[in-house]
This record gives sequence, structure tokens and C-alpha cells, in this order.
Amino acid sequence: MRILGIDPGYATIGFGLLEAERGQYRMLNYGAVTTPAGIPFPRRLEILFDDMTQLLAETQPEALSIEELFFGRNITTGIDVAHGRGIILLAAQKAHVPIYEYTPMQVKQAVVGYGKATKLQVMDMTRRLLHLQNTPRPDDAADALALALCHARSATSMLSRLGKN
Repeated sequence: MRILGIDPGYATIGFGLLEAERGQYRMLNYGAVTTPAGIPFPRRLEILFDDMTQLLAETQPEALSIEELFFGRNITTGIDVAHGRGIILLAAQKAHVPIYEYTPMQVKQAVVGYGKATKLQVMDMTRRLLHLQNTPRPDDAADALALALCHARSATSMLSRLGKN
């Protein structure tokens, strides 16, 4: 299964593409989609939509794994990220790619085995599971690969195969 993980945002959006088959994972590509600061926000969203549409067309994922939003202290930033996340969901929907959403705790549990793992622990386990020499950069790309791994591990669980998830 070809899975595209997305760490949502509007300025820097991490992506990670992996192939998962029978409990084996292979990283195919990772990086970040960026939008330039200093231009009107609606224009940034348009750029994000166009870039996500192109990324989906080029990578042809069978599933998109995206992080559910967690609102921290800065609600204004959270709202802008929510707008970006909506654009990403729209691009995936228009490309007919099934969308799977995971909380940060679910990602940590799936990748590290502990729902309260640190960001560094998640990044290190992602590197190890994908047999990479270095942790992917930027951090958004590493987070996106962790999201793809989360889906790979969730989609192949016994409950998923039995249709009881």
C-alpha cells in the first residue's frame, strides 16, 4: 500500500510517502510544501491547493494519513492551520484518495508504542523503522513519515483485516 502522510499547515506542510507491505516499510519520498510569507492568506491557500493537487497526482497514494488538529495556546495560528488542513483534505477528496485522520497520541502509540512519547522519540523510531541513516528534515517531513507509518501499522492490524475498527 502506498501511503502519503501529511503534517498539515499553511506555511510549511510536511509530506512523507512510503510503501507498506506485510509489515515492511520503505520510504519513497519526503519533503515539504511551502507557501511564501508576506502574500495574502487566500493566495497562500490557493498555492497550497495547487501544490497538493500536483503532489497527489505525482505520488498516486492509495491512502492519505493526516494529523487531526490540536489547538495549543495560539488559537489564531490554529485557525490558520485549520484552513490549510481543509485545503489539503479538499485536494485529497478531489483526487479520490481515501483520507485517514490520527491524533498525535495515536501516532506516538503506533510508532513508538507509547502514547506520551516525545517528539524526538517519534523521530528516532521513524528513522529506525524506515532504515534511514539520518532523521528526515525538516521536522514536518519526519512528522509526515510518522503519520504514514501510523496508518501502515493501523491499516494492517488484525482488527482492520476483520473489518471491526
